[in-house]
Amino acid sequence: MRVLVTVASRHGATREMGAEVASQLRAAGHDVDELEPDDVEHVEPYDAVVMGSAVYVGRLALGLRDLVERQAGQLRQRPTWLFWSGPVGDPPMPETVPDDVTDIARTTGVRDVAVFAGRLDRDGLNISERALVALTRADAGDFRDLDAVRAWAQGIAAALRSIERDA
Repeated sequence: MRVLVTVASRHGATREMGAEVASQLRAAGHDVDELEPDDVEHVEPYDAVVMGSAVYVGRLALGLRDLVERQAGQLRQRPTWLFWSGPVGDPPMPETVPDDVTDIARTTGVRDVAVFAGRLDRDGLNISERALVALTRADAGDFRDLDAVRAWAQGIAAALRSIERDA
């Protein structure tokens, strides 16, 4: 199957998660394109879509939200998955699901939504991001569990195999 993996990531940690998803799908024999959400003109050429986004100030990245707004009808017509990253610390905080995650999941009819802990590197932040981190007292560090990301991607690969068999 031809699969689009599109991830909105400001500092690269979530994009790296998307690359892990793409790698697992390629290993399962799928043709995978990795594109930034802003670079996706149409999802029509794809048999399935995996979307990902970091969460900033309690919301998914604007690029992903714009993609969904442009392509919601097409996304609903194909198997679609969504993941987001953002919680940091041990235990990962915050525990709340951003409202737009639920809205996007409903709008696109995603098959599964996954949340993964993220990475916070204070050195890579701009002044307003540093202020927000200080205000929320977020823990710096890399809290990502790439094994969990790979396992989730393997579940997608299994679902795609099932879809292929049923076609």
